[in-house]
Amino acid sequence: MKAIRRFTVRPVLPPPLLPLADLARNLRWSWHTETRELFQSVDPEGWQAASGDPVRLLGSVSAARLDALASDRRFLRRLAVAAADLDDYVHGARWYQTHEDVADLPAAIAYFSPEFGITAALPQYSGGLGILAGDHLKAASDLGAPLIGVGLLYRHGYFRQSLSRDGWQQEHYPVLDPNELPLSLLRDADGAPARVTLSLPGGRALHAHIWQARVGRVPLLLLDSDVEDNDAGAREVTDRLYGGGSDHRLLQEMLLGIGGVRAVRTYCALTGHPEPEVFHTNEGHAGFLGLERIRELDGAQDLGFDAALEAVRAGTVFTTHTPVPAGIDRFDRALVARHFGPGGELDGVPLDRILELGAETYPGGDPGVFNMAVMGLRLAQRANGVSTLHGAVSRGMFAGLWPGFDPADVPITSVTNGVHAPTWVAPEVVRLGARQIGAGRTEDALSVGGSQRWDAVADIPDQDIWELRRGLREQLVLEVRERLRASWRQRGAAEAELGWVDSVLDPDVLTIGFARRVPSYKRLTLMLRDPERLRRLLLDPERPVQIVVAGKAHPADDGGKRLVQELVRFSDDPRVRHRIVFLPDYGMGMAQKLYPGCDVWLNNPLRPLEACGTSGMKAALNGCLNLSVLDGWWDEWFEPDFGWAIPTADVGTDEDRRDDLEAKALYELVEQRVAPRFYDRADRSGLPVRWIEMVRRTLVSLGPKVLAGRMVREYVERLYAPAARAHRAMNQDAARDLAWWKGRVRAAWPQVAVEHVEAQAAAPVGGTAELGATLTLRVRVALDALAPEDVEVQAVAGRVDPQDVIRDGRAFPLKPAGGPDLEGRWVYEGPLALDRTGAFGYTVRILPSHPLLASPAELGLVAAPADGDTAGEAGPQGGVILR
Repeated sequence: MKAIRRFTVRPVLPPPLLPLADLARNLRWSWHTETRELFQSVDPEGWQAASGDPVRLLGSVSAARLDALASDRRFLRRLAVAAADLDDYVHGARWYQTHEDVADLPAAIAYFSPEFGITAALPQYSGGLGILAGDHLKAASDLGAPLIGVGLLYRHGYFRQSLSRDGWQQEHYPVLDPNELPLSLLRDADGAPARVTLSLPGGRALHAHIWQARVGRVPLLLLDSDVEDNDAGAREVTDRLYGGGSDHRLLQEMLLGIGGVRAVRTYCALTGHPEPEVFHTNEGHAGFLGLERIRELDGAQDLGFDAALEAVRAGTVFTTHTPVPAGIDRFDRALVARHFGPGGELDGVPLDRILELGAETYPGGDPGVFNMAVMGLRLAQRANGVSTLHGAVSRGMFAGLWPGFDPADVPITSVTNGVHAPTWVAPEVVRLGARQIGAGRTEDALSVGGSQRWDAVADIPDQDIWELRRGLREQLVLEVRERLRASWRQRGAAEAELGWVDSVLDPDVLTIGFARRVPSYKRLTLMLRDPERLRRLLLDPERPVQIVVAGKAHPADDGGKRLVQELVRFSDDPRVRHRIVFLPDYGMGMAQKLYPGCDVWLNNPLRPLEACGTSGMKAALNGCLNLSVLDGWWDEWFEPDFGWAIPTADVGTDEDRRDDLEAKALYELVEQRVAPRFYDRADRSGLPVRWIEMVRRTLVSLGPKVLAGRMVREYVERLYAPAARAHRAMNQDAARDLAWWKGRVRAAWPQVAVEHVEAQAAAPVGGTAELGATLTLRVRVALDALAPEDVEVQAVAGRVDPQDVIRDGRAFPLKPAGGPDLEGRWVYEGPLALDRTGAFGYTVRILPSHPLLASPAELGLVAAPADGDTAGEAGPQGGVILR
């Protein structure tokens, strides 16, 4: 019979065991080996049945076992040590508190993301964005950075994946009970559940409870719309991650951004946590948070929209994760207007100004849509991509928001992603490091970084490294067989049909891993481009290869599902099924076994469509070598010591031909370089010493770079600290003054111009000049009603290409030398050093200048010479070319 009501019965822990509850409710256990081992010792079989989830474990352990543990002195000593260690971790001073400029750092940072991958026990993630967000919180906790995470609690999570008999992806949505998760309900002082409320069209309301997860030192607030006071539609807003149509997604993003700010305010009021000085928007999904903060400031301080916008921008950081416009959420403008118009949310904030923030007002933009990434950029004074290459791609993709500027000058920087090593490094790897450099130093190296500590890996003997790698590969083989057997049973196979599974994979064969989401650009099936050649690779009698593949296609992506089916059908072939497997339901639990057990991590996206791609980083931290297209982080840090780069065809190449060429390059690399190096045992030791040296160099040189600790330190010092300073400087008067100044500059700018440029040089203009010579520039500019303190006049100089476009230009400020005349013209002068050989050119430009701007490009305004306005040979940018 089916129950008519469901509720959770919690265990009653004996008083000596009460610290177990605190340990279970703080998700630090998910990356802290000693705490996990303590829970495993409570009930080893129950721990396995609970899939390593302490909350589920404590809900199932018998009262007799708890009573026995309450009198077990050895266990109680271990429990006391673990509890004291957690207390020291949560309350002790760490990197952030001991920073030399700690007074300059923000008191708190609110970090908003639509998904968080903390642990498989809290399935609130779909892929890389969520895992990155989870690693960001964990690394912030390790460093002591005062983040508050903000997201949504999805009652069905993303989805669980299985396969039909013919290999078609099937989705399942299990119901998650928050009371059975490592969460607690935030409550008001009177004990009632705290909640936030949004207004919906038609007089409806959207209420949400606030669940809290403890991620080490970091609180994570998750909003849940499954509230009895909501109508049926509102209760379903947080039903599942990335589900539903446009209206459903818009409501999710309103709840995340607007409701998230209200949740943060509620949390800080109830707990005394410092209010955030910086708000970090992780991708455009949470962009509405800026609108809520404008509403707060305009209402509480009567700033007006423009001044409130400046105050909000000063303390906001926006991170974009997509390299393609198709990856951005765009809503119908009329839908947004309906939700923010009369009777909707943000009453008092002008609807036309809201719509302007998301408008695609650039060539090729669609006037009928509201673009969440565009709004995110307009609401943030600081923005970044997630790798050096992705930063460049983002500057080009969003250049239309800064007309007149070269992409290189677009104010979007980059912070390359990192991964949380204590989460992703296998315990066996940690133990090997601890033997070499000590347990405490190993933990510090994994969480904080430091190349000196990593250098010690160079002294680990070859034999130890090879035995480690072989042992991890053997563990993966056993894990794959268990998961494959379970998958085939789900597909309808009888146990008698599955004897062959016991011979799947070989712990002594070169193992390649490929696991990720399955959008088309990641090219799951590139390896199948030439099936016969792949079979020869897999079955080579002397140098065989085996491949483990996993990945989920979005439920609405039939094209991705067809790719999964194609791969599954190939791997079902009895000729090769012992050498290639597809494992369904890829998630954190599987990934933590897969990365360490593979020898090579394969990544073959269409370049440059991989923003960062952190799976290869996780593999590298376990001594796995990368075989990847030069995209994302691999484009930045590839060296032959760390693996191999798959050559790519020109972007303009026909798509099919491009796949053919790159698949051929992949096969050749595996055949001619990867496999031969793995199987080369010519050394007297019988070990593949050149392979082992690549593993060692990967750990020593690449390891410190790919850490999430390095990433968060960069965010703190390059983005959070400047944003906090800007926030503190932007008081009411400063915000009003800056808004007024921007209005004045925009009004005057049509009349601002570079009217004439003269150059005095040691050689004729248009001829040649010697390296080290100096040009003296004299420039006449029209500033209309603006004064020199409102602008910066610059010479921009550098090498020029055959089209006379300046590449890698440097800016040289020019100084006022006279003016204004009766028509408001000024004369600027300054030297220009000819510091590079070859074709050299320069131009002159005028930019707005104000001490509260984060970038001179912030307003998207620039004035440069028109062709023919210079006293020399004018190039396309109005500059002078010296050859």
